[in-house]
Amino acid sequence: MRIAILQTGHAPDELRPEFGDYDLFFRRLLGEETFDYVSYPVVDDVFPNDIGSADGWLITGSRYSVNDGDAWIARLIDLVRQIKASGKPMVGICFGHQAIAKALGGAVAENPGGWIAGAARYRENDGGHDRTLLAWHKEQVVKLPEEAEIVAGSEDCPYAVLRYGNAALTYQAHPECTAGFIKGLVRTRGQNLPDAIKNRANAADDAEVARVRTASEISNFMKSR
Repeated sequence: MRIAILQTGHAPDELRPEFGDYDLFFRRLLGEETFDYVSYPVVDDVFPNDIGSADGWLITGSRYSVNDGDAWIARLIDLVRQIKASGKPMVGICFGHQAIAKALGGAVAENPGGWIAGAARYRENDGGHDRTLLAWHKEQVVKLPEEAEIVAGSEDCPYAVLRYGNAALTYQAHPECTAGFIKGLVRTRGQNLPDAIKNRANAADDAEVARVRTASEISNFMKSR
């Protein structure tokens, strides 16, 4: 099964030698042997020629906002709608989570409480256990698309994990990230964060159990189609 990674950002230059770029994060998370991967850095305006180039699609995180007026973001929103119409599965992470919601009729805005960074705990709506994933965001989905079902959320981020039937599965948090990378983001992109947020992010546990479980969840979702 070929998975196309739509890369909406790049890891900071200072961190890339140690951690790699964002597309590599997902290859590691899901397993190099699990899928055949192809990457499209849409942030650099590199898009697939047609949606027949992959069996499933994954949209990464980004430092940009889905509400920015950049041409590549508008083009990505249109591509999300095309993929949805094709029936091929999509997974969205952070920016990808927000882009899918916006493309399908939802809305994205700044979190009233400001930045959420580091280990974040989400309650699953089916009565299951909490899951703790690593987060790094200031904006989030504030209005649900009509088709969206809430899988998990928290008081600060009520729409943290969404599912759109068999069409899409999206996460506001970053299951692909390690605690080391989040700490690196604090050093390279978080200089202006409040000290309380920095301290929380720097104290982030890797939450490996939830990370492995979420990787399996994403893989199973892709393969179920």
